[in-house]
Amino acid sequence: MAKYSFEFKKQIAQEYLSGKGGYSFLAQKYAVGNKDKKMVCKWVKAYKEFGDEGLMRSRKKETYTFEFKLHVVELYISTEVSYQELALSVGINNPPLIAKWVNDFRIAGPDALRPKKKGRKKLLGLTDKEKNIPSALDSTAIDTNVEYVKQLEDELLKLRIENAYLKELRRLRLEDEARLREQQESSTASEETSN
Repeated sequence: MAKYSFEFKKQIAQEYLSGKGGYSFLAQKYAVGNKDKKMVCKWVKAYKEFGDEGLMRSRKKETYTFEFKLHVVELYISTEVSYQELALSVGINNPPLIAKWVNDFRIAGPDALRPKKKGRKKLLGLTDKEKNIPSALDSTAIDTNVEYVKQLEDELLKLRIENAYLKELRRLRLEDEARLREQQESSTASEETSN
């Protein structure tokens, strides 16, 4: 995939916003890569929402809270919006990040969205002999009540999201069945009138 400069993307977005052409026209005019008008559309939306920052490649590492990630994943699963639209609505300039969160959530549940500790555990003040022997105190020092409650909360949240998803799926299926019934009734009614 070709990388486009900030100035190039801004020029195209400004031309679109000033009415000098549509997505397809501008994509052809500037010979934008394989995705043609989708790429131009993405640039225009990002420019309208975030201004110049929407078109710049971000070099800073944004961190998001577990609650925010979970909220965004819930929004995606329970609504019929694209990653691009959802990213713009929640103020993220990186739609593939939302796709990653959703995939991680579907694979491993809410725990996949929790922040992970970086690096190795430090064993300060221990001799080489003590480092190799697992301590009985390590296994008992963990407060299982807090972990158990957290696990139950995660499970409850996962079940709520799954429930909302299944309700939406059921609603869509019922709509399809009703539409099919209407089509069958209209086709049988037209056959009766033709006979």
